[in-house]
Amino acid sequence: MPLTCRGRVRGLEPSRGDVDDALGKFSLTLIDTLDTLALLNKTAEFEEAVRKVLSDVRLDNDVVVSVFETNIRVLGGLLGGHSMAVLLKEGGQHMLWYEDELLDMAKDLGERLLPAFNTSSGLPYPRVNLRHGVRGPETRTGTETDTCTACAGTIILEFAALSRFTGDPIFETHARRALDFLWEKRQRNSNLVGTTINIHSGEWVRRDSGVGAGVDSYYEYLLKAYILLGDDLFLQRFNIHYASIMKYISQPPLLLDVHIHKPLLPARTWMDSLLAFFPGLQVLKGDIRPAIETHEMLYQVTKKHNFLPEAFTTDFRVHWAQHPLRPEFAESTYFLFKATRDPYYLEVGRTVLENLNRFARVPCGFAAMKDVRTGSHEDRMDSFFLAEMFKYLFLLFADPEDLPFDVEDYVFTTEAHLLPLSLSTAQRSRSLTVANTTSWEELDDSNFDWSCPNTRLLFPDPAFPRSLREPIRSAVDKSCPRPASRSEPGLGRPPLRARDFMANNPEHLELLRRMGVSLIHLKDGRVQLVQHATQAVSAVAAEDGLRFMQEMMELSSQQQKEQLPPRAVQIVSHPFFGRVVLTAGPAQFGMDLSKSSTGVRGFAAVAEPYSGCTELTNAALVEGRIALLQRGQCMFAEKARHIQKAGAIGGIVIDDNEGSSSDTAPLFQMAGDGRSTDDITLPLLFLFHKEGNILQEALQEYKELEVLLSDKARDRDAIFKGRPPPSSLLESTEGEEDCSPEEDLRASPSPSSSPEEQQPSRSTEEQAEPEADKTKREAEAEDTAEAEVDGDSAQSMEALLADWKEDLEAFQQMEKDEL
Repeated sequence: MPLTCRGRVRGLEPSRGDVDDALGKFSLTLIDTLDTLALLNKTAEFEEAVRKVLSDVRLDNDVVVSVFETNIRVLGGLLGGHSMAVLLKEGGQHMLWYEDELLDMAKDLGERLLPAFNTSSGLPYPRVNLRHGVRGPETRTGTETDTCTACAGTIILEFAALSRFTGDPIFETHARRALDFLWEKRQRNSNLVGTTINIHSGEWVRRDSGVGAGVDSYYEYLLKAYILLGDDLFLQRFNIHYASIMKYISQPPLLLDVHIHKPLLPARTWMDSLLAFFPGLQVLKGDIRPAIETHEMLYQVTKKHNFLPEAFTTDFRVHWAQHPLRPEFAESTYFLFKATRDPYYLEVGRTVLENLNRFARVPCGFAAMKDVRTGSHEDRMDSFFLAEMFKYLFLLFADPEDLPFDVEDYVFTTEAHLLPLSLSTAQRSRSLTVANTTSWEELDDSNFDWSCPNTRLLFPDPAFPRSLREPIRSAVDKSCPRPASRSEPGLGRPPLRARDFMANNPEHLELLRRMGVSLIHLKDGRVQLVQHATQAVSAVAAEDGLRFMQEMMELSSQQQKEQLPPRAVQIVSHPFFGRVVLTAGPAQFGMDLSKSSTGVRGFAAVAEPYSGCTELTNAALVEGRIALLQRGQCMFAEKARHIQKAGAIGGIVIDDNEGSSSDTAPLFQMAGDGRSTDDITLPLLFLFHKEGNILQEALQEYKELEVLLSDKARDRDAIFKGRPPPSSLLESTEGEEDCSPEEDLRASPSPSSSPEEQQPSRSTEEQAEPEADKTKREAEAEDTAEAEVDGDSAQSMEALLADWKEDLEAFQQMEKDEL
């Protein structure tokens, strides 16, 4: 914890959720950094660190840890430390006392991780209790059903090395079994794997596929397992996957997630920073050109924000603003320099190094960036920063004489731990069988395609790599322009005022950019503003931006009144009769529905223009009705004034953010425009897109749709004052008169509901179909003519609500996938 200058001890600090699963009270950073000390030729510090590990670290802690993180950081760290200790001991000057103590600890830890592999599939549980395993109540784990592909597929290097070092095949056997299962479960048409898999059934839980978070090191370990172990099977699998990655996911210089069953369909419009390792893997594969292109794109994004944001969009803007000092970009920079010897990559490394020292260095280490846009810090320095970043930057700039040993004799794990290639010739147990191995004598010349090409033959012209980089640099600059240092035209106009700002006005957005103000669209439709004075086009523009932000904060504070409860939009016309209730957001102006005993009732009409931002052209139609409007293009108060002027008795604003729903988004309140809104006397309610779509489809189906705007759902007695529904709405009302209020369908309980019916409902739509069936059955009890009328309407109602239910289920699945 570099800001508070102390170590992070699990249980003593506030929980950070899954991030803390890497902490097991086993001195994580100390173990993860052992082979870094050896590589940096800090022999005395390495020897002291090993003694501390042996004397102070315990592995039998009653702590639930991540199998993946513990494997790559702790087991990998112990094995890397053991490799370095053996190397130094063989040198005859250091570590002469060492007797494989780190290896003994590694085997102890490996045995503590083995219970996680006790599944029918061979895929490990994502978590394990270091003392109690995964079975039994004392473990506090073992109930999980899903794991990420990388979590299950990033075991083979460490477990195989442990088996080769100790002669016990059990570890390598379990790691191979997990890899075999993932390979069998690949999508056979696309040859891609999903992101999350059920460890018991093998069903894909998340079917999006990429080379970033959730999948990344699975591909890395297939290739590196071949390098370390010499088993052709791993290379064959990697090559098949790689061909599909280049066919579907790679869109140079971008790497975009796709659906495994529909690989031509993008799964998202942003990329995460973990994919920055991929150019380095492409270097190991020998595919240099796309590595140069993707790396250059990442470098240009890095230069825009000083660090690579945790996620960024396809137009190279910030999607997630954190940067936990991830080393993947430095890793790829090192491998590209090794492959090309192009000094350009030394300049890239210099940029990374200078930004770390300038923006992240603090008195007690290097602090993660909480937001790359503001430069704010987080009290966090993960162990991978010392384990990986230090190694790759040192190796990038080191001359051969700076290195205490030849790194070409080692393979780097995903945590940059050093495992000796000599393990490929280590004696294996006969019980460990390997399928599809081929002797070198049987290989033909085509198999040399598997080896890295000579980069001197690839790039005879030193300018060739530069020719690949230039178009990418231009593309990033064009999509995400750097602020100019000189004054630009248009700055002479009056500065933008907060009360006039419209988030979807292109001219306003351009003015914000000139003032150094960034606009971030949040998922619930709101926008967030952040100012960077250094990105303004001039000092004057920066001052205007600061003034704008102050005005916006004052305006926001005015609007942050006491939270209002949700309101209700109830469809009261045929064939709904109050059964369908839609949760609506209130306005902080206009008529207060909580003070009205009856609410406002009227027929719905779509305003023209739909935005309601100018005087209505269909005022005659809207007069005396409740106007439907679309969110956007102007302030809510302005919409209210326009429909009020047209004679509307109320208004409903429908969200333009497709897919939004009151099921998944917090209550939305419509604020005023910073001016007096006393002139607005009609009620205005807000519906998310999902609920608004229900209203619009009903209006389209039945033409005349009567709705009730109120503070809460009303039962039918209150709506119709004890009388049957009007005959103008229903030709025959006999069957309806006997319906009790308890049978009504609504999203929230009515005052007359029984306790059982007051259980929270997932959605209006999900209960709609059974009620429609009931209406149909009642209609069939009438005489023939009446049954014909009511049967047709019930069938229409049933089909409509079934469509809504299907849409809702699809939306919920989409939301689940996104989460």
